[in-house]
Amino acid sequence: MTAPRTCYIGVDVGLTASKVAAFDTEGRELGVVHARTPRTSVTAHHHDVDMTGLADTVVSLLGELAGKLAADGYAPAGIGVAAHGNGLYPVDASLRPVGPAIASSDSRAQRIVDAIPAEQARRLARETGSIPWAAQPAVLLRWLHDTQPRTYEATRWALSCKDWVTSQLTGVASADFSDASAFGMVALDTRAYSATALELVGLPATDLDRFPPLRQSGDVVAGLSARIAAATGLPEGLPVIAGCMDCVAATLGAGGRDLGDVTIIVGTWAINGVVVPASTPAPGVTLSALLPDPATMLAMEVAPTSAANLEWLASAGVPHGQTGGVPAADLLKEAATVPPGAGGLLFLPFVNGAPEHPAASGTFLGISGMHRRGHLTRAVIEGVAQYHRVQLDRVLASGAGIGDRPWRLAGGGARSEVWAQIFADVLGRPVRRQLTTELGARGVASLLPAALGHDARPWSVSDGDDLCVRPGPDRDAYLRHSEVFDRCLAGMSAAWSEVERYRTADPG
Repeated sequence: MTAPRTCYIGVDVGLTASKVAAFDTEGRELGVVHARTPRTSVTAHHHDVDMTGLADTVVSLLGELAGKLAADGYAPAGIGVAAHGNGLYPVDASLRPVGPAIASSDSRAQRIVDAIPAEQARRLARETGSIPWAAQPAVLLRWLHDTQPRTYEATRWALSCKDWVTSQLTGVASADFSDASAFGMVALDTRAYSATALELVGLPATDLDRFPPLRQSGDVVAGLSARIAAATGLPEGLPVIAGCMDCVAATLGAGGRDLGDVTIIVGTWAINGVVVPASTPAPGVTLSALLPDPATMLAMEVAPTSAANLEWLASAGVPHGQTGGVPAADLLKEAATVPPGAGGLLFLPFVNGAPEHPAASGTFLGISGMHRRGHLTRAVIEGVAQYHRVQLDRVLASGAGIGDRPWRLAGGGARSEVWAQIFADVLGRPVRRQLTTELGARGVASLLPAALGHDARPWSVSDGDDLCVRPGPDRDAYLRHSEVFDRCLAGMSAAWSEVERYRTADPG
């Protein structure tokens, strides 16, 4: 009888979809299963997550994948979980939810951030590499304190999304450095929790006790519990590591590990990161996340302003109350037939808002009777690329050291040739497409061989010159497009604020 072959399981929980994938000892994808991430409610500023439904979804996916692996003769050696950072997943001492989770795209607590003096915000950035923003756990804990005091008092552990999933797999509350540092909760000099983020929002330092002990991303937390083993068919005691924030996992999956490497991820969130030394002073970016290599961290500008805009357009024509939509591939094929500039149509990619523009909403400018669906799609993907550029300009101005290698482009923008070319033309830089579909799951799974003491080489990435896209003849057109985009963006604040007042006004 042939012995089963070793594989590693990575879980990637996104705001719209949850994926579980398996990889062989050389990092080749063996199989992937996915499902929509359960949500309780989504309004303009309140984005809640059904915690029990989320855990049940991941367990169901693990069981589905386990059956496929067993049928193919593979035996998993361990599990790692990645998920969106920030947000708040509050549980009691028995690891039971005390209410719905709050997603990282939520902005209900913006008023708390607005009340933090600028110099105090800079103090947090100097200490931790991250600035205060509305979906940080400290800010959301203060929101609970003010609006739901019973939930605040009942919260024993303030978990991240991936820590919630890991706790359900193992029965142990855990945290890792990547998530906690991106929360603005880890002092870069000491690598210990800091109470500064709590202090800035008026919470006591004792609330640090609500955050689980810190671990390296590759540390084994515990083995798979008997309950989850029975539900999935995976072996009881299967090692589960602490895992990492999805931005870090996807960057690892794309191969962005060396100092100066720039990685652009076109997912639900726009992720624009560069690998920098893990020390102070940190680059002046929105958030920095410590990488598994303790000498490095990922300095990032992020926002929910990327491929989710194309997903919205794909579903916008569906009758009310129904799901589905036009395949994104069909929309991108139509967009390829439209010249740069989409016939004078611009799109500001804020269907999910943006932390730096609190009232922002998705906005078409210049629409006319001659525009068709292909123009709309072209404008959307151009607008997404332009806002990535805006964020990358901040990274470049932050003091982060940038290498001279092509920037890595991953996610939906990499898998589309037309979109990848738009990125190269908008950025004015070569981009190297990373075509692996499940970068987050691959990145966190890549930590397992070393964590388990297995003799395995680092997993390869797509670095061939045939995947490198360079700025083309449309570069000049996109320089002008960038100028118009920036001026329109700068002039929209008053209009967005007026619309925000209109949609939040009491109809009575």
